[in-house]
Amino acid sequence: RCGEKVSTPCLCCAEHCGFYLHKVCAGAPLELNHPFHLNHPLLLMQNAPYSSAGDYICTFCRKGGNDFVYHCSCELDFHIKCALFTFNIAENNLKELEHVALQHPLVFTENGDEELEDVAKCFVCWEPLAKYTHFSPDCGFNLHEKCAKLPFKLNHVCHRKLPLVLQFNSQRLPCKICGETNREGIGFVYGCSPCKFVVHIECASQSSLQVIIEDKSHPHPFTLFLRRLPFICDACGVEGNYAAYICCTCNIIVHKECNSLPCIIISKWHDHRIYHKYFLPRDFRNSDCDICHDKVNPELGCYCCSHCNITFHARCVTEDKYSYSIPSREDEDEISNESSITVLEWNDAKEATKIKHFKHMHNLMLSASVGGYENSCDGCMLPISDPFYYCSQCDFFLHKACAELLRMKRVWHHTYCKQPHILISDKVFQCEMCFHKSNAFAYECSECQSRTCLRCVIALTPGARTCLKHEHPLRFYREYKGKYNACSCFSWRAWRAFCCKDCNFVLHLGCFSLPITTQHKCDEHLLSLTDHDDNNYSESHYCDICEESRDPNRWFYHCAICNTSVHVNCVLGKYTFLKLGSIFEETDHPHPLTIVKKKYYYPDCDKCGKPCEDLALECSKSECKYIVHWNCAAPRKLQCLIGWPM
Repeated sequence: RCGEKVSTPCLCCAEHCGFYLHKVCAGAPLELNHPFHLNHPLLLMQNAPYSSAGDYICTFCRKGGNDFVYHCSCELDFHIKCALFTFNIAENNLKELEHVALQHPLVFTENGDEELEDVAKCFVCWEPLAKYTHFSPDCGFNLHEKCAKLPFKLNHVCHRKLPLVLQFNSQRLPCKICGETNREGIGFVYGCSPCKFVVHIECASQSSLQVIIEDKSHPHPFTLFLRRLPFICDACGVEGNYAAYICCTCNIIVHKECNSLPCIIISKWHDHRIYHKYFLPRDFRNSDCDICHDKVNPELGCYCCSHCNITFHARCVTEDKYSYSIPSREDEDEISNESSITVLEWNDAKEATKIKHFKHMHNLMLSASVGGYENSCDGCMLPISDPFYYCSQCDFFLHKACAELLRMKRVWHHTYCKQPHILISDKVFQCEMCFHKSNAFAYECSECQSRTCLRCVIALTPGARTCLKHEHPLRFYREYKGKYNACSCFSWRAWRAFCCKDCNFVLHLGCFSLPITTQHKCDEHLLSLTDHDDNNYSESHYCDICEESRDPNRWFYHCAICNTSVHVNCVLGKYTFLKLGSIFEETDHPHPLTIVKKKYYYPDCDKCGKPCEDLALECSKSECKYIVHWNCAAPRKLQCLIGWPM
């Protein structure tokens, strides 16, 4: 029934067919009226009703199972042992713990909470087990001694109408005191089902609520104010109820968790330190949060950067504990601000006209001409556009914005590593954001070596972005559901997108980085990215490369001179951002290989024997005729099987 190993005493089939039952599982009732879930009975079922395999995730311990299950129509599922163990807690029947020795809490260091993050937790309150005196029985249900003796009902000052009952937080409601939901499992809470009022066990104990709190982030103590009155927190700007802390000296009121908001943080969302303010100076009066893009109320608390006039909601910039840190010293710098360039000459307008970039051997000059370029930037691999730097001794080009990027940078979307990213080049990689393969510039994490291309780093830097195909600025949103304008795809689940606040224009990250112009052998002119088809004649809606039909609602490349129209995927292919002519050495061939794309003559691949029509690797030695498909020689992680979706 439960799938775990049996030991005596147990029950077995009289015919010795290998069927065994624990005594507890054999006696499990078919219907369990659980005190912690009074709405419906739990029914014992051989399989969960979700799939033919009967797989389910236990609502209590969050571990998988495919054996017998206690199921409720509320979409609650429990292992037999989880349902019976919690039932025994409710009935104060803890025979399993009678012979289990109590273990004492560990002595904590300054970082004790961090050290206990990944160790065993109490199955009732989900706090680290070693924080308090606890039981740790062989059955695996670790339990604090104090949690084993919790009262079933509780009268609470914040909910005077009815007593609160110890129960599963089956609806995952947030705690009315601290505002947080359980991060693991449904957990236990004290709640009132008719009022949808729940409080965490630790928050329900009024002794756990400090009446006076002193914290180094604020010069005066905060005093607890327990009343069922709504308030707006002066530290984060979010509404609160029930438990507030007030500073009578400053005349401010805050949530319990906001009285210790750090004054200064180093965030992955910004390259400078940002400071917490209870109200904004005049310079910031009309600011949007650079994360959620909603207005920041200048009369309420938030974080801001005095160098850049940038603001963040306090909740937005601190919601992910991996995305920020608190400087340990006053003089601790954010990151090295070392530039990628050394300026050799300036013009009268204080523009750098001659520079030395640390990733190129020759000096680079600022271009004086305007428009009409057919080259790509060696940093981001997008078509070169003004202003840009060029090398007079070789074919090397950099957008001015790409050239001026710092050698080290924090990247907000790479959450779990704390070290900044380092600018690299000439390594073939897959971008962790857009998944395109490239060997141009990238920012590499010094901890896990994952890489992000310059297109994504620049596009995802907080702030408004311009798109040449749209009149309004676009802003990046981490969660969007709906249709995208360029590819006409539809996102059914929350996904990343660039959205316009003024209209319904939306692009996903891949379409945002489409080259504005490109070349192909099908046309002697540059092809331009086009967002609409003026020709309503249906026979014109065909691709001039593959000769298949073309959706007029999707963006395409077009030559107005020759009236050539082509699919994005047909002209760009799978390896848009790999520099042709560069050297690739990660193969078993004795000589360096050059990345090539044959246009007219397609020699046979030396590995699979098929013509090399797409990207290929060709031996750089002229006397060696070795050539292979990219997908035949490159590591699997650098192979691309899917192209652009249009």
